[in-house]
Amino acid sequence: MMKKSISASKASLVLFLCQMISALDVPLDSKLLEELSQPPTITQQSPKDYIVDPRENIVIQCEAKGKPPPSFSWTRNGTHFDIDKDAQVTMKPNSGTLVINIMNGGKAEAYEGVYQCTARNERGAAISNNIVIRPSRSPLWTKEKLEPNQVREGDSLVLHCRPPVGLPPPIIFWMDNAFQRLPQSERVSQGLNGDLYFSNVQPEDTREDYICYARFNHTQTIQQKQPISVKVFSMDSLNDTIAANLSDTDIYGAKPVTERQPILLTPTGSTSTKVELRGNVLLLECIAAGLPTPVIRWIKEGGELPANRTFFENFKKTLKIIDVSEADSGNYKCIARNILGSAHHVISVTVKAAPYWITAPRNLVLSPGEDGTLICRANGNPKPNISWLANGVPIAIAPEDPSRKVDGDTIIFSHVQERSSAVYQCNASNEYGYLLANAFVNVLAEPPRILTPANKLYQVIADSPALLDCAYFGSPKPEIEWFKGVKGSILRGDEYVFHDNGTLEIPVAQKDSTGTYTCVARNELGKIQNEVRLEVKDPTMIIKQPEYKVIQRYGQVSFECIIKHDFTLLPTVIWLKDNDELPDDERFLVGKDNLTIMNVTDKDDGTYTCIVNTTLDSVSASAVLTVVAAPPTPAIIYARPNPPFDLELTGQLERSVELSWIPGDENNSPITNFVIEYEDGLHEPGVWHYQTEVPGTQTTVQLKLSPYVNYSFRVIAVNEIGRSQPSEPSEQYLTKSANPDENPSNVQGIGSEPDNLVITWESLKGFQSNGPGLQYKVSWRQKDVDDEWTSVIVANVSKYIVSGTPTFVPYEIKVQALNDLGYAPEPSEVIGHSGEDLPMVAPGNVQVHVINSTLAKVHWDPVPLKTVRGHLQGYKVYYWKVQSLSRRSRRHVEKKILTFRGNKTFGMLPGLEPFSSYKLNVRVVNGKGEGPASPDKVFKTPEGVPSSPSFLKITNPTLDSLTLEWGSPTHPNGVLTSYILKFQPINNTHELGPLVEIRIPANESSLILKNLNYSTRYKFYFNAQTSVGSGSQITEEAVTIMDEAGILRPAVGAGKVQPLYPRIRNVTTAAAETYANISWEYEGPDHANFYVEYGVAGSKEDWKKEIVNGSRSFFVLKGLTPGTAYKVRVGAEGLSGFRSSEDVFETGPAMASRQVDIATQGWFIGLMCAVALLILILLIVCFIRRNKGGKYPVKEKEDAHADPEIQPMKEDDGTFGEYSDAEDHKPLKKGSRTPSDRTVKKEDSDDSLVDYGEGVNGQFNEDGSFIGQYSGKKEKEPAEGNESSEAPSPVNAMNSFV
Repeated sequence: MMKKSISASKASLVLFLCQMISALDVPLDSKLLEELSQPPTITQQSPKDYIVDPRENIVIQCEAKGKPPPSFSWTRNGTHFDIDKDAQVTMKPNSGTLVINIMNGGKAEAYEGVYQCTARNERGAAISNNIVIRPSRSPLWTKEKLEPNQVREGDSLVLHCRPPVGLPPPIIFWMDNAFQRLPQSERVSQGLNGDLYFSNVQPEDTREDYICYARFNHTQTIQQKQPISVKVFSMDSLNDTIAANLSDTDIYGAKPVTERQPILLTPTGSTSTKVELRGNVLLLECIAAGLPTPVIRWIKEGGELPANRTFFENFKKTLKIIDVSEADSGNYKCIARNILGSAHHVISVTVKAAPYWITAPRNLVLSPGEDGTLICRANGNPKPNISWLANGVPIAIAPEDPSRKVDGDTIIFSHVQERSSAVYQCNASNEYGYLLANAFVNVLAEPPRILTPANKLYQVIADSPALLDCAYFGSPKPEIEWFKGVKGSILRGDEYVFHDNGTLEIPVAQKDSTGTYTCVARNELGKIQNEVRLEVKDPTMIIKQPEYKVIQRYGQVSFECIIKHDFTLLPTVIWLKDNDELPDDERFLVGKDNLTIMNVTDKDDGTYTCIVNTTLDSVSASAVLTVVAAPPTPAIIYARPNPPFDLELTGQLERSVELSWIPGDENNSPITNFVIEYEDGLHEPGVWHYQTEVPGTQTTVQLKLSPYVNYSFRVIAVNEIGRSQPSEPSEQYLTKSANPDENPSNVQGIGSEPDNLVITWESLKGFQSNGPGLQYKVSWRQKDVDDEWTSVIVANVSKYIVSGTPTFVPYEIKVQALNDLGYAPEPSEVIGHSGEDLPMVAPGNVQVHVINSTLAKVHWDPVPLKTVRGHLQGYKVYYWKVQSLSRRSRRHVEKKILTFRGNKTFGMLPGLEPFSSYKLNVRVVNGKGEGPASPDKVFKTPEGVPSSPSFLKITNPTLDSLTLEWGSPTHPNGVLTSYILKFQPINNTHELGPLVEIRIPANESSLILKNLNYSTRYKFYFNAQTSVGSGSQITEEAVTIMDEAGILRPAVGAGKVQPLYPRIRNVTTAAAETYANISWEYEGPDHANFYVEYGVAGSKEDWKKEIVNGSRSFFVLKGLTPGTAYKVRVGAEGLSGFRSSEDVFETGPAMASRQVDIATQGWFIGLMCAVALLILILLIVCFIRRNKGGKYPVKEKEDAHADPEIQPMKEDDGTFGEYSDAEDHKPLKKGSRTPSDRTVKKEDSDDSLVDYGEGVNGQFNEDGSFIGQYSGKKEKEPAEGNESSEAPSPVNAMNSFV
């Protein structure tokens, strides 16, 4: 009976969980998120195990968000930490981050402990991890007297390092007195514990400078052990010694070097164990002694080594398995083998696991009365223990909540209320660590809100899906209903799909789907609705597609592409050739409905595609063009020559050799020259390079060679037809090694971050190395500072990064090549700069002067150069239209950007819209990005003349009247005052009659003209006026009908005025800086010859006339003045007085980049060269005078007898600084020659577009997403009398050694 009860209760719990209402999803809407209350959430915190630099301030991070903003408190070692009582501790404003001031008298050791942060507001409290603060330690090496190691040749040897225990542990490496890494091999290698193991010693191992170094990364300090001496006695030398001390009758002779089977030096014994944690890197090591040197092999007993995660290091003496898991547990055997036998060791590996998440608790947003769960599941080895806290308090002693029930790793909430809001913490822990996660329960009661903008317009193509958004939020979750029209019924049925996020989907939208749709959201707290509009457009179609064409060479071909589209959509037609742009060739003529190719050539062969794009759809069609040629006429066969043969090398010298060959057949075309190529089999085998070329009459050549190149040569013959195949390669010739002849080129120093200097160069090519072991000596020093060169020797790379530099300061840089034989000549110096940072301040005193209705001039004060923090590139002006003063309607703000290069303090803003309100701001720009914006400045443009009326229609012709209808100007550019109508009759010879003018009120849109002559053609001129003046006019022609005695009127289209012939209409212009494209439409007799007349708008000068070749309907006007308004009209030859209406256009402004830069003028360059030469002479004289002194003998003796125990590395290189007395406990720092201070201090550095800028959008991103400000740290000097056992010497560049 009891078992049935338990089973029933479990079943009911599962059923309850399955029926629970899912939590609310809160949309990522910034305005909504600002209004909703939310418990605290920890967003940033310091690591659990936080090792700090004892010389720098301790920063313990704790950042959190919530609504209202949370307050912060801390505990230290489990008790409240009152920061107000400690003058050294401060908390950042609006943050929980603690700053403990160590650099002004505090001691890091006093603040060791376990810290925890709490963020609290009225909805709950979130807590951070336990943050363990420990200062790093880098103690000195213990003094010890080391006896010399005397070893017999062939024996094994272990040199013990035994570094001091530091926090974190140091990195160990062995070097000699010359600071060169000791070579390692299968015979000699460093163990994981830092000891140096010799499987067998050889005579060349004899030396007195085996030095173990310990690098403490956190304090950037290097410690060194006393040098260890090793002397290897060979059998030959030992026998000679014995022979010299014994008589001829004595028996002497040492045993020869005997080969030995392997034995393991580490680990000892036959078995050992190792425990590693899941996710870590497993390192197993076996080092063996023996002669010959043993080879190590690894296996896993009863299984395979994991693929893709197993690596062998240290000459296979170390087995490395990354990202280990429980499946990697087992026995791993290492086998050491040589020709005499083998030895093995079994390591039993057990993989344990700190807790890791299976399901971490997630935040819950619930409505009052809803249910939910928090689930916290973790795994580990051993299995972790799960415990819960509420608002940072163990849940067992937290205030009771009747809606809450804890069931192991799950908290069940039922029928929650607003008071149930809280932050819960789940702690999963075992002996290897813990996990802590915060998850809040936020109970909200909110009426519905619709987040989709009102009256949003959706446009789709017919027969495609339409998605109408209704993004919403409310608590409880609102119900969504959709209606069509204001008073329509609710939408239901299979023709609609209703999505959970409120979106209405019409899978197949039709033309009758166009209309207004209403979305209604309601819950028990209220109701809200929103309207959107849907427009369904006709699809774009190609009704006549291009067809396959075959054309003979030099002919003409045309492809058609006639389209049909929705009249409200503006299509654009693009032609492609082989899916790429058309060639930039005048032979390709793109018409409205066709593509014509003139004078077709073979390269025109291919696939041509017509693509039609609108804002809603895109269609395309393709056709293939095949170009054929007439049958060729018989002719003499000319061909490329045959390749040369029988290549021979003679007279081999170190830097030259003589090459000879026999030419091949020239095939009816004389050989003009021979091309000689070479291959470097040592550096680039299989790659052939150009060497030289000689005339076709020459069959021998003396070739210049480079050192350390394994040359092979081949010869190619050339005639007018082409090049021959290459000859067979010559024999190889290897030249001797030598010092490099040249240094790397294109040396540059440009910082990638505010605190570094990236030195780059173009590496020497293989044959330029002149020998093995190519390396580079990189040297740098800060310019204009009395500082020594800092140098580092790097491998054959092309980049070196100097860290810890001040922001944007100049450096002198040089890079010198070297190889195993020596150095290249002394390199020249170049000037580079450390990294830039974003500018600090915005330009001030921004003023705007409005010049006219479309042009304004902006002024600003330049920012101080020291605040630019980089190369001053110029200023950016952001400006945008706020609203039109005539329409009083806002529109989408489209910001425009003008860039003004250099230290400009003013600029022109062209292309403004008249009678509008604008805003602008100014920002300074450097190589890193943009600085902050100046405050927005508001200005207004005055009224201008309006554009032409949008249309003019003439309808209802009678015997004596015509009806005129028109549309207001698209751009009124002010307040319209009236319309001006002018008209005059035209007789049969196209002569114009008297002109009549009528002024019409601005609120009229139609007019009936009466008392006109019957059967008469009239020409009308119509324009609008503002207070500034008259705008562009629109023209039209119409005719009154005949009387009953004349010809009968046609029945079709009787209500419309038929177009008169001939006529030219729709003149359009597209203007650039110095030219304009003019196009028009012509209706009339064929074969008309057109001309274009133009002049400056408003000028009384005569019209200029340009003849149009052929009967084309377009023309390009060239040689125009930038920034000038022009008038233009089109006429036809032979028709007196027959012209189009006038059109007005304006050319673009002149670009600033066309101004002459003084730095490119010859006289200026010559002057600068003379000044540079004079300065160089003065520097040489000063250098000679300065170097007349000498070095004191006492100083030389001090340098020779310095204590070598402590030798800190120079920053950013691979060499050591000067020696210092080990008793001072103050290792040297980088800087001057003086050993007392070698610190490079980081300081801020300063450094630095023409009337019109470089156009909209400029050269930089508008979003301002640049790296933020960086600042250098100043190292705190140790106080006098501080007997610390640590050596805080800064070392940044030792990464090149380890």
